[in-house]
Amino acid sequence: MVHYRGALDGAETISVRTFENASSQPNAELMMTEALRKEFLRRGGLRLIADSDRADLFVEGKVLPIVTAPRSFSSIVLALEYEVQVAIEVQVRRRDGTDLAIDARSLGETEIYLASSDVEAGRKNREEALRRISQILAGRVVDAIYLDDVEKGS
Repeated sequence: MVHYRGALDGAETISVRTFENASSQPNAELMMTEALRKEFLRRGGLRLIADSDRADLFVEGKVLPIVTAPRSFSSIVLALEYEVQVAIEVQVRRRDGTDLAIDARSLGETEIYLASSDVEAGRKNREEALRRISQILAGRVVDAIYLDDVEKGS
């Protein structure tokens, strides 16, 4: 069982700044920021606040360039599936300016989605894959924050 309350040296509040978007995917930064905020709300250990200057902890980051490539093909050389790879950079800082360690190796994920001859359906499939990746990465960031605390013996 994971106990979130009282962890992180008594930190009670966290602010998640809107991520920077270094990808060509419109709104990727908003998708990642929203997923991270929802994950903190879902777990309930820290109160999410908007003002990062008043927060005990704040998170900021960047969505790196997103790579999309065909994964499987039909017999007439049409892509049936695509693979999308997303990586992020994240910094978690305490109010006193010290950083919490986040292992960068855990901040990337790949998802496969179905291709479609319908442009709108293909776009929706890709967007849903990106949303799933955002949720996975958000969970890893929150896990890493509490793991750092556990490893320090708090």
